[in-house]
Amino acid sequence: MRPKSGPVPDCSFLYSMSLQQNIDKDRLPRHIAIIMDGNGRWAQEKGEDRLFGHLHGVESVRNIVEGAAEINIEYLTLYAFSTENWDRPEYEVTGLMELLVDTIRKEVPTLNKNNIRLHVIGDIGMLPAYAQQELAEALAETAQNTGLNLIMALSYSSRWELVNAVKAIAADVKASKLDPETITQDTLQQYLSTSAFPDPELMIRTSGEFRISNFLLYQLAYAELYFTNTRWPDFRKENLYEAILDFQKRERRFGKTGEQIKKIT
Repeated sequence: MRPKSGPVPDCSFLYSMSLQQNIDKDRLPRHIAIIMDGNGRWAQEKGEDRLFGHLHGVESVRNIVEGAAEINIEYLTLYAFSTENWDRPEYEVTGLMELLVDTIRKEVPTLNKNNIRLHVIGDIGMLPAYAQQELAEALAETAQNTGLNLIMALSYSSRWELVNAVKAIAADVKASKLDPETITQDTLQQYLSTSAFPDPELMIRTSGEFRISNFLLYQLAYAELYFTNTRWPDFRKENLYEAILDFQKRERRFGKTGEQIKKIT
Protein backbone atom coordinates (compact mmCIF):
# COMPACT_ATOMS: atom_id res chain seq x y z
CA MET A 1 0.00 0.00 0.00
CA ARG A 2 1.16 3.49 -0.76
CA PRO A 3 1.64 5.67 2.33
CA LYS A 4 -0.82 8.47 2.78
CA SER A 5 0.62 11.79 1.72
CA GLY A 6 0.89 14.37 4.48
CA PRO A 7 1.00 18.15 4.24
CA VAL A 8 3.73 19.49 1.97
CA PRO A 9 6.36 21.31 4.05
CA ASP A 10 6.65 25.06 3.47
CA CYS A 11 10.18 25.27 2.07
CA SER A 12 10.43 29.02 2.56
CA PHE A 13 9.42 28.60 6.23
CA LEU A 14 12.01 25.87 6.76
CA TYR A 15 14.69 27.97 5.04
CA SER A 16 13.76 30.98 7.16
CA MET A 17 13.99 28.93 10.37
CA SER A 18 17.34 27.52 9.30
CA LEU A 19 18.70 31.00 8.67
CA GLN A 20 17.30 32.27 11.97
CA GLN A 21 19.05 29.46 13.85
CA ASN A 22 22.39 30.47 12.29
CA ILE A 23 22.13 34.07 13.47
CA ASP A 24 24.36 34.96 16.42
CA LYS A 25 21.84 36.49 18.82
CA ASP A 26 24.69 38.16 20.74
CA ARG A 27 25.80 40.14 17.67
CA LEU A 28 22.51 41.43 16.33
CA PRO A 29 22.37 44.92 14.85
CA ARG A 30 20.52 46.95 17.44
CA HIS A 31 18.87 49.12 14.77
CA ILE A 32 18.04 48.13 11.18
CA ALA A 33 16.85 50.67 8.60
CA ILE A 34 15.21 49.61 5.33
CA ILE A 35 14.53 51.51 2.11
CA MET A 36 11.46 49.65 0.85
CA ASP A 37 11.98 50.04 -2.90
CA GLY A 38 10.43 48.38 -5.93
CA ASN A 39 6.66 48.29 -5.32
CA GLY A 40 5.83 50.13 -8.54
CA ARG A 41 8.22 48.18 -10.73
CA TRP A 42 7.06 44.89 -9.22
CA ALA A 43 3.48 45.76 -10.18
CA GLN A 44 4.39 46.94 -13.68
CA GLU A 45 6.33 43.73 -14.34
CA LYS A 46 3.09 41.89 -13.60
CA GLY A 47 1.06 44.18 -15.88
CA GLU A 48 -0.65 45.84 -12.93
CA ASP A 49 -1.09 49.39 -11.65
CA ARG A 50 1.60 50.78 -9.33
CA LEU A 51 -0.83 50.88 -6.40
CA PHE A 52 -1.15 47.10 -6.76
CA GLY A 53 2.52 46.91 -5.79
CA HIS A 54 2.09 49.19 -2.79
CA LEU A 55 -0.81 47.05 -1.59
CA HIS A 56 1.32 43.90 -1.73
CA GLY A 57 4.19 45.77 -0.11
CA VAL A 58 2.08 46.01 3.05
CA GLU A 59 2.32 42.23 3.46
CA SER A 60 6.10 42.52 3.34
CA VAL A 61 5.97 45.14 6.10
CA ARG A 62 3.94 42.77 8.28
CA ASN A 63 6.31 39.88 7.60
CA ILE A 64 9.50 41.85 8.25
CA VAL A 65 8.19 43.49 11.41
CA GLU A 66 7.23 40.04 12.68
CA GLY A 67 10.64 38.65 11.73
CA ALA A 68 12.52 41.50 13.44
CA ALA A 69 10.44 41.10 16.59
CA GLU A 70 10.99 37.33 16.66
CA ILE A 71 14.77 37.71 16.97
CA ASN A 72 14.55 40.71 19.33
CA ILE A 73 15.75 43.53 17.09
CA GLU A 74 15.30 46.69 19.18
CA TYR A 75 14.72 49.29 16.44
CA LEU A 76 13.43 48.96 12.88
CA THR A 77 13.08 52.05 10.66
CA LEU A 78 11.13 51.73 7.41
CA TYR A 79 11.40 54.43 4.72
CA ALA A 80 7.76 54.49 3.67
CA PHE A 81 7.30 57.86 1.95
CA SER A 82 9.83 60.59 1.16
CA THR A 83 9.21 64.30 0.71
CA GLU A 84 10.13 63.78 -2.95
CA ASN A 85 7.31 61.22 -3.29
CA TRP A 86 4.79 64.07 -3.10
CA ASP A 87 5.78 64.80 -6.72
CA ARG A 88 4.43 61.46 -7.92
CA PRO A 89 1.12 61.31 -9.86
CA GLU A 90 -1.78 62.56 -7.74
CA TYR A 91 -3.73 59.29 -7.97
CA GLU A 92 -0.73 57.37 -6.60
CA VAL A 93 -0.16 59.79 -3.70
CA THR A 94 -3.86 59.74 -2.80
CA GLY A 95 -3.93 55.96 -2.98
CA LEU A 96 -0.83 55.72 -0.78
CA MET A 97 -2.36 57.99 1.86
CA GLU A 98 -5.58 55.94 1.91
CA LEU A 99 -3.54 52.73 2.12
CA LEU A 100 -1.47 54.19 4.96
CA VAL A 101 -4.53 55.08 7.03
CA ASP A 102 -6.26 51.76 6.35
CA THR A 103 -3.13 49.78 7.23
CA ILE A 104 -2.49 51.65 10.48
CA ARG A 105 -6.10 51.22 11.56
CA LYS A 106 -5.94 47.47 10.96
CA GLU A 107 -2.45 46.86 12.37
CA VAL A 108 -2.60 48.66 15.74
CA PRO A 109 -4.22 45.66 17.52
CA THR A 110 -1.45 43.42 16.18
CA LEU A 111 1.23 45.89 17.27
CA ASN A 112 -0.22 45.91 20.77
CA LYS A 113 -0.53 42.13 20.84
CA ASN A 114 3.17 41.84 19.97
CA ASN A 115 4.29 44.64 22.32
CA ILE A 116 5.53 46.80 19.40
CA ARG A 117 5.71 50.56 19.79
CA LEU A 118 5.11 52.77 16.76
CA HIS A 119 7.07 55.97 16.12
CA VAL A 120 6.96 58.38 13.16
CA ILE A 121 9.64 60.71 11.79
CA GLY A 122 9.17 63.23 8.99
CA ASP A 123 7.25 66.34 8.02
CA ILE A 124 3.94 64.99 9.27
CA GLY A 125 2.25 68.36 8.74
CA MET A 126 2.30 67.63 5.00
CA LEU A 127 0.05 64.59 5.44
CA PRO A 128 -3.73 64.94 5.01
CA ALA A 129 -5.56 65.74 8.25
CA TYR A 130 -7.25 62.32 8.35
CA ALA A 131 -3.86 60.59 8.08
CA GLN A 132 -2.39 62.78 10.83
CA GLN A 133 -5.32 61.89 13.10
CA GLU A 134 -4.94 58.17 12.47
CA LEU A 135 -1.22 58.35 13.16
CA ALA A 136 -1.71 60.31 16.38
CA GLU A 137 -4.15 57.71 17.65
CA ALA A 138 -1.81 54.84 16.74
CA LEU A 139 1.13 56.50 18.47
CA ALA A 140 -0.92 57.01 21.62
CA GLU A 141 -2.33 53.47 21.60
CA THR A 142 1.12 51.83 21.32
CA ALA A 143 3.04 54.27 23.55
CA GLN A 144 3.25 51.89 26.51
CA ASN A 145 4.67 48.95 24.54
CA THR A 146 8.22 47.95 25.42
CA GLY A 147 9.27 45.56 22.64
CA LEU A 148 10.39 46.40 19.10
CA ASN A 149 10.42 50.11 18.26
CA LEU A 150 8.93 50.41 14.76
CA ILE A 151 9.87 53.77 13.24
CA MET A 152 8.01 54.83 10.11
CA ALA A 153 9.72 57.52 8.02
CA LEU A 154 6.78 59.36 6.42
CA SER A 155 7.11 62.52 4.35
CA TYR A 156 10.73 62.32 5.40
CA SER A 157 13.99 63.47 3.87
CA SER A 158 17.35 63.78 5.55
CA ARG A 159 18.03 67.22 4.09
CA TRP A 160 14.70 68.44 5.49
CA GLU A 161 15.68 67.01 8.86
CA LEU A 162 19.14 68.61 8.84
CA VAL A 163 17.80 72.02 7.83
CA ASN A 164 15.26 71.86 10.65
CA ALA A 165 17.98 70.89 13.11
CA VAL A 166 20.17 73.82 12.04
CA LYS A 167 17.24 76.24 12.35
CA ALA A 168 16.46 74.95 15.85
CA ILE A 169 20.09 75.25 16.93
CA ALA A 170 20.27 78.80 15.51
CA ALA A 171 17.09 79.75 17.37
CA ASP A 172 18.48 78.43 20.66
CA VAL A 173 21.77 80.26 20.12
CA LYS A 174 19.86 83.48 19.40
CA ALA A 175 17.80 82.99 22.56
CA SER A 176 21.01 82.40 24.57
CA LYS A 177 19.90 78.85 25.38
CA LEU A 178 22.94 77.41 23.62
CA ASP A 179 26.56 78.56 23.52
CA PRO A 180 27.86 78.09 19.95
CA GLU A 181 31.31 77.27 21.34
CA THR A 182 29.88 74.18 23.03
CA ILE A 183 28.23 72.73 19.90
CA THR A 184 29.49 69.22 19.09
CA GLN A 185 28.35 66.24 17.04
CA ASP A 186 26.32 65.18 20.06
CA THR A 187 24.57 68.56 20.06
CA LEU A 188 23.44 68.14 16.46
CA GLN A 189 22.27 64.60 17.16
CA GLN A 190 19.99 65.90 19.91
CA TYR A 191 18.20 68.18 17.42
CA LEU A 192 17.51 65.44 14.86
CA SER A 193 14.12 63.73 14.62
CA THR A 194 15.88 60.47 15.52
CA SER A 195 17.36 61.83 18.76
CA ALA A 196 15.59 59.19 20.85
CA PHE A 197 17.01 56.29 18.80
CA PRO A 198 20.49 54.82 18.28
CA ASP A 199 21.99 55.15 14.80
CA PRO A 200 21.26 52.23 12.46
CA GLU A 201 23.99 49.61 12.24
CA LEU A 202 22.54 47.95 9.15
CA MET A 203 20.78 49.63 6.22
CA ILE A 204 19.00 47.44 3.66
CA ARG A 205 17.76 48.64 0.28
CA THR A 206 15.63 46.41 -1.91
CA SER A 207 15.05 46.35 -5.69
CA GLY A 208 18.63 46.61 -6.94
CA GLU A 209 19.21 50.35 -6.57
CA PHE A 210 22.52 51.48 -5.05
CA ARG A 211 21.51 54.81 -3.52
CA ILE A 212 20.68 56.14 -0.06
CA SER A 213 18.04 58.49 -1.53
CA ASN A 214 18.10 61.22 1.11
CA PHE A 215 17.54 58.72 3.92
CA LEU A 216 19.19 59.18 7.33
CA LEU A 217 22.30 60.75 5.80
CA TYR A 218 23.77 61.75 9.16
CA GLN A 219 22.72 58.61 11.03
CA LEU A 220 24.09 56.15 8.44
CA ALA A 221 27.67 57.42 8.77
CA TYR A 222 28.97 54.06 10.01
CA ALA A 223 26.13 51.74 9.04
CA GLU A 224 26.79 48.61 7.04
CA LEU A 225 24.97 48.87 3.70
CA TYR A 226 23.25 45.85 2.15
CA PHE A 227 21.68 45.94 -1.32
CA THR A 228 19.47 43.24 -2.81
CA ASN A 229 17.78 42.85 -6.19
CA THR A 230 14.63 41.52 -4.51
CA ARG A 231 11.66 43.84 -5.00
CA TRP A 232 10.02 44.93 -1.75
CA PRO A 233 6.75 42.98 -2.29
CA ASP A 234 8.85 39.78 -2.50
CA PHE A 235 11.06 40.61 0.51
CA ARG A 236 10.43 38.23 3.42
CA LYS A 237 11.95 37.09 6.71
CA GLU A 238 14.49 34.87 4.99
CA ASN A 239 15.77 37.89 3.05
CA LEU A 240 16.05 39.87 6.29
CA TYR A 241 17.94 37.05 7.96
CA GLU A 242 20.30 36.74 4.99
CA ALA A 243 21.11 40.44 5.38
CA ILE A 244 21.75 40.03 9.10
CA LEU A 245 24.03 37.04 8.50
CA ASP A 246 25.95 39.07 5.93
CA PHE A 247 26.23 41.89 8.50
CA GLN A 248 27.64 39.48 11.07
CA LYS A 249 30.43 38.45 8.69
CA ARG A 250 31.70 42.01 8.39
CA GLU A 251 34.40 43.62 10.52
CA ARG A 252 33.16 46.97 11.85
CA ARG A 253 36.24 49.14 12.39
CA PHE A 254 34.89 52.70 12.81
CA GLY A 255 38.11 54.15 11.38
CA LYS A 256 40.41 51.84 13.34
CA THR A 257 42.57 49.07 11.88
CA GLY A 258 41.59 45.44 11.97
CA GLU A 259 44.40 44.73 14.43
CA GLN A 260 43.08 47.39 16.82
CA ILE A 261 39.60 45.90 16.73
CA LYS A 262 40.95 42.42 17.46
CA LYS A 263 42.78 43.75 20.53
CA ILE A 264 39.59 45.40 21.82
CA THR A 265 37.53 42.24 21.37
